[in-house]
Amino acid sequence: MSKTLLSPVISGIRNWGASDKNLTPKEMESMIQLCIENKITTFDHADIYGDYTTEADFGKALQNSKISREKLQLITKCGIQLVTENRKNKIRHYELSKEYIIWSAEESLKKLRTDYIDVFLLQRPSPLMQADEIAEAVEKLKSEGKIIDFGVGNFSNSQVELIRHKTEVSYHSVQFSATNFEPMTNGIFDYAQINGIRPLAWNPLGTVFREDTKQTRRLKKLLSTLVEKYHLGSDTLLLAWILKHPAKIIPVAGTVNVARIQSLMKAVELEMDKEDWFAIWAESRGEELL
Repeated sequence: MSKTLLSPVISGIRNWGASDKNLTPKEMESMIQLCIENKITTFDHADIYGDYTTEADFGKALQNSKISREKLQLITKCGIQLVTENRKNKIRHYELSKEYIIWSAEESLKKLRTDYIDVFLLQRPSPLMQADEIAEAVEKLKSEGKIIDFGVGNFSNSQVELIRHKTEVSYHSVQFSATNFEPMTNGIFDYAQINGIRPLAWNPLGTVFREDTKQTRRLKKLLSTLVEKYHLGSDTLLLAWILKHPAKIIPVAGTVNVARIQSLMKAVELEMDKEDWFAIWAESRGEELL
């Protein structure tokens, strides 16, 4: 079981840095303050964000903010090797050796300017991963107080089971939304509930606002009626849809829009009607349930 209490919605940091919005440390500092003021106290990182630079930018902003470390929770991930001037890789690949996991965690600690990481994840599984090595790395990092909880990302149930036989897995980060609902139907969320693993949902708004397809058009049409019913934005309703699932999924919302950040927690407060929940699923599927 997890030892860390995360906020009901997590702030995703992927687009804060050099690879997207390229926020200055001062702007990041303001975003951190804004999130915490709106009860979003958990921040989701990965070492690769901003070509391995965003963690350091965030760490500087956090230090400058003077916010107490105990007021927030930090998630970060390792394992993906990018082809970038910041690494000597020739091709994109995965690295999950014991030595690398420990080194990556310690690098993240330095960049984030913190003594511990609340949740440390393996971002992707590797066909070459050795469960014993992973467990040894995790146990060493935990025993030294460098990480509190451990989890995985985008693993199959059998891959999670392989790791669980060697060390505790408390979190599983997967892509989940109204348009990408497979973890709800392929057993991933069932397995998580059976084994006390908390799912984290990345890309929780799916493709609703990014693609123009038959699926997204159906959903937008339905959402326009639900907006009038609940007096909340479509994005908030899509998060509420995720939060209603009994696996107690925590959505990772990657936005720097002030109004959206201020409205994120409204999804937590909303108790969506069951028929509306099923209506969203049916429109995503493009057919009624059997």
